[in-house]
Amino acid sequence: MMSKIPWQERPKGCTDVVWRYTKNPIIKRDAIPTSNSIFNSAVTPFKDGYAGVFRCDNKAVQMNIFAGFSKDGIHWDIDHEPIHFKEGNTKMISSDYKYDPRVVFIEDRYWITWCNGYHGPTIGVGYTYDFSEFFQCENAFLPFNRNGVLFPQKIDGKYAMLSRPSDNGHTPFGDIYISYSPDMKYWGEHRCVLKVTPFMDSAWQCTKIGAGPIPILTDEGWLMFYHGVINTCNGFRYSMGAAILDQDHPDQVKYRTRPYLLSPQTLYECVGDVPNVVFPCAALHSKKEDKVVIYYGAADTVVGMAFGRLSEIIAFTKENSI
Repeated sequence: MMSKIPWQERPKGCTDVVWRYTKNPIIKRDAIPTSNSIFNSAVTPFKDGYAGVFRCDNKAVQMNIFAGFSKDGIHWDIDHEPIHFKEGNTKMISSDYKYDPRVVFIEDRYWITWCNGYHGPTIGVGYTYDFSEFFQCENAFLPFNRNGVLFPQKIDGKYAMLSRPSDNGHTPFGDIYISYSPDMKYWGEHRCVLKVTPFMDSAWQCTKIGAGPIPILTDEGWLMFYHGVINTCNGFRYSMGAAILDQDHPDQVKYRTRPYLLSPQTLYECVGDVPNVVFPCAALHSKKEDKVVIYYGAADTVVGMAFGRLSEIIAFTKENSI
């Protein structure tokens, strides 16, 4: 599946372990007629290509999620209407808004999580078998919460989800927690995984952090990309780092990057509806080819893509750990 994605080797003279696609952004803000911006979106292998769930804010800046399809992971055909959910394990599917989705295949279906508006932001949960018919389930948590990210397999017989408890506004704080569920309806056993860093230790992640793409199981443990935020004189600045969590006990952090892997540096990352944002939401990988492709929202406006070698990212995380 990875061979369908154009692979670009590290540019000459670049020493970074993660590098950008030279034709970024791959999805522009006006990719569908109604959109003001398209960003912070999720991608997964599907049939002979890829499917995605995209955050599309319309021209009234109403936030919703839309399905899309691609043969190569770069050129996307995004539905012009948002996903319509049917009742899943609940009749309560009220939602004021939906944004920042993630998608993962577990056992027999594709699970979708997103930030769901129900008396404030919480974690919405839904599923689909075919990206045509969608079912919405109970919200995972009470408000306020964001960045709900499922693990791609059960841990000790239970579903596991990372999240970031928050508040009702532009949260000036936030750590990453993990919760477990026997049935994808009732969640508990909440444990702290990762906290923000002291400013002097690693300033780019000293204000708040949140899980990004679905964690990747490696020989070292779960590779988790995450965003970190610093509050500057120009507002929040979002960058991307990585951590390695214990395979059997993912609340235990083995390594965590002190330097960022990717930060806002290009025009499309620094200029947009919300400037200075790199926000990873999806990652396709091939262990055999030692490749990972990361999809990220840029400046809350467009979708960018970056490349890396799994082995290099793991080595970098271990060698530059806090």
